[in-house]
Amino acid sequence: QRVLDVATGTGDLALAIAKETEAQVIGLDISPGMLAVGDKKIQTAHLERRVEMILGDSESIAFDDHSFDAVTVAFGVRNFEHLERGLQEIKRVLKPGGMLAILETSVPTNPIFKVGYLLHTRLMLPLISKLFATDKRAYSYLVASASSFPYNEAFTAILKKVGFSKAYYQRQTFGAACIYYATK
Repeated sequence: QRVLDVATGTGDLALAIAKETEAQVIGLDISPGMLAVGDKKIQTAHLERRVEMILGDSESIAFDDHSFDAVTVAFGVRNFEHLERGLQEIKRVLKPGGMLAILETSVPTNPIFKVGYLLHTRLMLPLISKLFATDKRAYSYLVASASSFPYNEAFTAILKKVGFSKAYYQRQTFGAACIYYATK
C-alpha cells in the first residue's frame, strides 16, 4: 500500500507510518532544507527502501490520479496557500475509498480549556519567543495561523465541499488539536 505524507517537513510522520506498517511512504514538502533533514532521519532508521522524500507543492502534486491508498498531513494544511485547491489535489491522488487523515491545530470549545489555550497562545508563546527564539516571526505566525484556521465542523464542511465523504474529527489535547478523517 502507498501513503503520501503531504507537508511532511522533516518526515517524522512518514517515518512513524513506515515503522508501524508495511506501506511504501512518500513524504512531500515544498522545503528542500526540511527534506534534507528528513533524508538523514530515513538513513539513520534504515528505511530508504520504504520512505522517499520528494520536493513538491501540495497544490500541484506530481502523481497520477488514484495513486495512493492514504494521505496524511500533520500541522500542514493551515499553511496551504489555497486550502480548497490543496485538498482537491489530495483527493485527486487518492484511490477511490482512500483515507485522508489530517492532524491540525484547533481551539478548545470547553470554556475552561479555551481560556487556558488563549492565555498560552497569546501571552506565553510571545513571551517565550522574546526570551528564546531567534525568529520571533515564526511564533507570531503560529499563533495567527492557528487562531484563524477553520476548525471542527467548519473544516469538515470544507472537506465535504471539495468532495470527500464521511468527514469527521476527533479532538486531541483537550481540543487544542484535532484529527480530521475523510474518505474519497
